[in-house]
Amino acid sequence: MASKRLLKRDVNNVFGDIIEAAYIHQEANPEEDKAKTEAIVDEAIADFDELIVKINQKDVENKSQHFKAIEKELEAKAEKLIEKVNAL
Repeated sequence: MASKRLLKRDVNNVFGDIIEAAYIHQEANPEEDKAKTEAIVDEAIADFDELIVKINQKDVENKSQHFKAIEKELEAKAEKLIEKVNAL
């Protein structure tokens, strides 16, 4: 079972890396529209906030199952954002 602390660290690292990649692309291509990059960053921040709220839920019956579901959701959200960054 993943601990709450490790899961929070994973969420932070994954979304931090995605935001960093978006900003690196923005700096490397200053002539492109920055609104696309900003939209990806805003979506990453919203997804981060959503997952942190789910991790901090207190009224969970089966913590192991709850954390596994969050890990799968993190993976799906991260893949979607990475595809958007790669499409820039």
